[in-house]
Amino acid sequence: MADFLLRAATMGIVATAALDLWGVLLNRTLGIPMANWGLIGRWFCHVAQGTYAHADIGAAAPFEQERAVGWTMHYLIGILFAAVTLALAGSAWIKAPTPFWPLVVGWVTIGCGWFILQPGMGAGIAASRRPDALRVRILNILGHTVFGLGMFAAALALR
Repeated sequence: MADFLLRAATMGIVATAALDLWGVLLNRTLGIPMANWGLIGRWFCHVAQGTYAHADIGAAAPFEQERAVGWTMHYLIGILFAAVTLALAGSAWIKAPTPFWPLVVGWVTIGCGWFILQPGMGAGIAASRRPDALRVRILNILGHTVFGLGMFAAALALR
């Protein structure tokens, strides 16, 4: 069990860091804004109090330390998705990782953003209320692909 948790933590942290570095690259080369982990933390804080959906999370009451909550949840969820990947892939995959399971989990988790986070923050299903919805969707797909490849890279390093 300790080995599983260590692998999940390593894979999740590496993959989430890869996603963050991807965001920095997009910001510096194309001017795409970085994720606002404070607003995401605000959403999680409101969820903890029983409010799951907002018309505009930016207009919702702020919380002290919401940015820290957002960053913490970002990495904890990355670790959770890595644990799911390990559970689905099985012990043989640990010895000979392939990109299949990390990419599948990475792509499936796009749904968490499209059907839980974005609607809850007021952006609508798959950012449908945003004027740049198609761009957001494409960036979600690319980002979760980077996340999946990050998990695969970490698994290769750990084998």
